[in-house]
Amino acid sequence: MWLPQLHLMRVISAKSQGYSIATDISGPMTVNGPERGSLMVQCVYNSGWETYLKWWCRGATWHGCKILVKTTGSEQEVKRDRVSIKDNQKNHTFTVTMEDLMQTDADTYWCGIERTGTDLGVTVQVIIDPAPVTPEETSNSPTLTGHHLDKSGWDVPRAGTAAPGGRPLLCRPDPAADHNLPTKGYHEALLLCPG
Repeated sequence: MWLPQLHLMRVISAKSQGYSIATDISGPMTVNGPERGSLMVQCVYNSGWETYLKWWCRGATWHGCKILVKTTGSEQEVKRDRVSIKDNQKNHTFTVTMEDLMQTDADTYWCGIERTGTDLGVTVQVIIDPAPVTPEETSNSPTLTGHHLDKSGWDVPRAGTAAPGGRPLLCRPDPAADHNLPTKGYHEALLLCPG
């Protein structure tokens, strides 16, 4: 009778320390990473699971999650797209690395071990912190001193003004700013620019 209560206390204690547990595998409950940066998640497993395949999948539900990367049963690193996984069988850990993080990477993920029957798994919430605006990005922002409407009514800024990636910055006059703006020619006005 005391054994189940002891196990329950171990689970409660681990959860209060920020770890999720599924008896033979555990991992952090949440991991933060910076946008455009990388993050590492280390999952721990019990002895006996060394040569089993380890995986990292994405999705809030167990049966609906998509495996992004899986080990081969060895300690060799496996990489797919921006995600890699490496098993350290001696230390009973496997590490997942996600690179070039984007806001859309924020989601529920799972550390898992493939086995006959139902796999073992534990959830990890990945949070992506927004990238700070750098002084370089601020200084590269377009500034308009004058502009000209082309035949379609789009504003084509003067030379030297471009959107990120070198594309021309196309803007329309803000109709709320002045209803008497000319449809052609040089003028100063408030602009609505995409982005």
